Amino acid sequence: MSCGNIVFVDLIEHLLSELSKNDSMSTTRTYIQCIAAISRQAGHRIGEYLEKIIPLVVKFCNVDDDELREYCIQAFESFVRRCPKEVYPHVSTIINICLKYLTYDPNYNYDDEDEDENAMDADGGDDDDQGSDDEYSDDDDMSWKVRRAAAKCLDAVVSTRHEMLAEFYKTVSPALISRFKEREENVKADVFHAYLSLLKQTRPVQSWLCDPDAMEQGETPLTMLQSQVPNIVKALHKQMKEKSVKTRQCCFNMLTELVNVLPGALTQHIPVLVPGIIFSLNDKSSSSNLKIDALSCLYVILCNHSPQVFHPHVQALVPPVVACVGDPFYKITSEALLVTQQLVKVIRPLDQPSSFDATPYIKDLFTCTIKRLKAADIDQEVKERAISCMGQIICNLGDNLGSDLPSTLQIFLERLKNEITRLTTVKALTLIAGSPLKIDLRPVLGEGVPILASFLRKNQRALKLGTLSALDILIKNYSDSLTAAMIDAVLDELPPLISESDMHVSQMAISFLTTLAKVYPSSLSKISGSILNELIGLVRSPLLQGGALSAMLDFFQALVVTGTNNLGYMDLLRMLTSPVYSQNTALTHKQSYYSIAKCVAALTRACPKEGPAVVGQFIQDVKNSRSTDSIRLLALLSLGEVGHHIDLSGQLELKSVILEAFSSPSEEVKSAASYALGSISVGNLPEYLPFVLQEITSQPKRQYLLLHSLKEIISSASVVGLKPYVENIWALLLKHCECAEEGTRNVVAECLGKLTLIDPETLLPRLKGYLISGSSYARSSVVTAVKFTISDHPQPIDPLLKNCIGDFLKTLEDPDLNVRRVALVTFNSAAHNKPSLIRDLLDTVLPHLYNETKVRKELIREVEMGPFKHTVDDGLDIRKAAFECMYTLLDSCLDRLDIFEFLNHVEDGLKDHYDIKMLTFLMLVRLSTLCPSAVLQRLDRLVEPLRATCTTKVKANSVKQEFEKQDELKRSAMRAVAALLTIPEAEKSPLMSEFQSQISSNPELAAIFESIQKDSSSTNLESMDTS
Repeated sequence: MSCGNIVFVDLIEHLLSELSKNDSMSTTRTYIQCIAAISRQAGHRIGEYLEKIIPLVVKFCNVDDDELREYCIQAFESFVRRCPKEVYPHVSTIINICLKYLTYDPNYNYDDEDEDENAMDADGGDDDDQGSDDEYSDDDDMSWKVRRAAAKCLDAVVSTRHEMLAEFYKTVSPALISRFKEREENVKADVFHAYLSLLKQTRPVQSWLCDPDAMEQGETPLTMLQSQVPNIVKALHKQMKEKSVKTRQCCFNMLTELVNVLPGALTQHIPVLVPGIIFSLNDKSSSSNLKIDALSCLYVILCNHSPQVFHPHVQALVPPVVACVGDPFYKITSEALLVTQQLVKVIRPLDQPSSFDATPYIKDLFTCTIKRLKAADIDQEVKERAISCMGQIICNLGDNLGSDLPSTLQIFLERLKNEITRLTTVKALTLIAGSPLKIDLRPVLGEGVPILASFLRKNQRALKLGTLSALDILIKNYSDSLTAAMIDAVLDELPPLISESDMHVSQMAISFLTTLAKVYPSSLSKISGSILNELIGLVRSPLLQGGALSAMLDFFQALVVTGTNNLGYMDLLRMLTSPVYSQNTALTHKQSYYSIAKCVAALTRACPKEGPAVVGQFIQDVKNSRSTDSIRLLALLSLGEVGHHIDLSGQLELKSVILEAFSSPSEEVKSAASYALGSISVGNLPEYLPFVLQEITSQPKRQYLLLHSLKEIISSASVVGLKPYVENIWALLLKHCECAEEGTRNVVAECLGKLTLIDPETLLPRLKGYLISGSSYARSSVVTAVKFTISDHPQPIDPLLKNCIGDFLKTLEDPDLNVRRVALVTFNSAAHNKPSLIRDLLDTVLPHLYNETKVRKELIREVEMGPFKHTVDDGLDIRKAAFECMYTLLDSCLDRLDIFEFLNHVEDGLKDHYDIKMLTFLMLVRLSTLCPSAVLQRLDRLVEPLRATCTTKVKANSVKQEFEKQDELKRSAMRAVAALLTIPEAEKSPLMSEFQSQISSNPELAAIFESIQKDSSSTNLESMDTS
């Protein structure tokens, strides 16, 4: 609705007035329908009138008129969907009304059906209907419409009120389950749909629902659902043999979603459900869509339960599935092949012992699949699934195929030559090559390996990655069947793949080379040319880190022990370090030095006899006054990496040489010396750790660097090794936690946090004790320390942390600004890595969090810089921290947020500083997807600040950076606008419509908007590429 406000107010007041009069039943119905229609079209405008409207609608629900009841409940549904905030106080009333009328069927008696648990025959139901015809005709019965409206309204409530999930499982879930027996097909479908919505609401928050801490609290939505599974199955299994196709489809959709939410939930109920699935697969009256749904359901159940559960039912399941593989409709065939592939894993699991005899079923499964594999004129999806299914059959049952195996492998060879099927075939061959059955692949390797090698030059990333995986497993398991010529063909293709432009492909290529070095070392003589040059080049890349760096270290260790000519320890050491020692070349990135040092250490670990000499040389390089800073940097880092794994305490002058480097004029050399001392200490704690602690105490000028050394020790040393020193380290750190220098305090806090993980029961209470310290520096240090005790994986400290993190977060009320800021940073870490720690505290924490989003004038000051005055906002950092927390909460705790209160602060952020505007634009993009109806209600208030950002002009005499910042602001604001426009009906907002016209008429804004929409569509296409 786009009428002006005066007209709108008059209209609503008129409707309320007429409803209050209630002159006639027909006009009352019309007015209720009219209000529902207005709500659907302009929910964000009608919300403020709900306090007057809802009591009237509730009153009319009690009038004995089924048509009026239907319209009233439809109006409730509209209010729930379109006015989520304003309807909130009335949700319980609406639920109770819906639950009452969900069972409203005055002309029918369900008691007979309830008594007969085995009533599977639909004809029995017809007799019951006939019996009631004496008293009334179905044509006169309007009650089904009331029940249907109630089911749809419950669906709306369940879909929009995330925060009431636990309550729904207590009240709504049992009521819906009891109505799966509904006699009217359309109503039954809506009851099923409402329950599906409930299951889907349970899915997104599964991460915290499954959290062990959450589970300890007793009844969570997931545990309540688990307890209701027997009732669900009992209600469904009777429906699975109904004549109604629609009902059976609903059953399969329900079971599929249930298993996705609760894997393994049906373990005890498979015997009851299998007959129903088989009934739909065999029933000649079943539609194609029903068979597809039945197969899809069976596939999900097979994937999410133990194979043993199905063994008693394999004999019954195989014939109908095999028949579906032969079905003329390609979609049924495709789904049946997926099921067949899973059945193969069930009848002979390779990852666990099994006594089940698969032999009677092999022939049928093989025959139906080979027929599809051979067919040339079938659908692309069927081709691919036939290849995958046959790959699974050979992988799990290949030792039973006899003479059929070589001929089937020849078909794979043909599919490998086909551009359309080659990627799927590569994946199938990888599966077969990795089989513990050691399938004989010799018949196809001679021709197959060169074909695989040729794929490495194709411009298809997924094919390169798949091929590298296949080649790696072939080298591991079939090296005695591969010839030098085959391997050379692969090696010829590798150099272009080793590049910083695609680190994942590089990692896979390096892993292949490592396997080659271990299994087929004689082939390595060929890599000393272009392959090695690319590898050395990649080591020097600043992008080499993580998995690719680990793969590189493994490769050098495997290579150096092969004894290949010109690729010995000293040869490789020279290649790695030559750019640093050469006068002509220089490495510009610090990361390159770290990577080279790690490679040097990897080589030295593999050849420990070479260690003393090379360590001695590095020590001389650090001492030598003629050494460049680059040489010293590499030497120190290498000493650190080698000393981490090899005890260097025999090098007597090492301590003094490193401490001398602490005085270097180069910050990078000092940092490397600090890292080296910490890393070397890990190699021999008794020798070096007391020395480091002593130096921290006696050398105040070097304290910061020495604390970094200590941080490296605490981060890398074993818990057992560190335990004897914990008390000494703790006492030392506490002396420095009140240091005025923030950088030092941050290092101390990280050390305290990581040290606490070693003995949390003793040390966490000590940290907590410092919260009452009179020093704001000490308070900020211990709150920061807690951040370093939180990680995204389970740890022994978690239950202890959960009990006391509320005390640490009380520092959000601390009088000191910096303490409050670090409290927000710690809160953000918890919300991101382990939301279960803070979920139950949100009611008390959020008001303080939101309070920190406000601009405080008392924190803004003017600073004179020569002739200019510069404004400094001391509150900016804490506001940024608060908005970062808000952004994190959208992903981890959405169901616990009052989204309208949240939006109030997003609106304020849209008018704040550049950094905060950028954050709030990102939030709007997320909110448009997560809570579209709530955002729609606030749209008019969001559009204005977005428009202001997009139309702001920078002064002509501003510096270049100001123009760049404004351009980036505009682009980000436009992304938010594009996201808002994806909300259905957003364009109906007069303000948004006007802004769209403004964008279209401004060439600069129109060009930005168009490029954003193009970027968005291309991103969507990329995400759809499942290869």
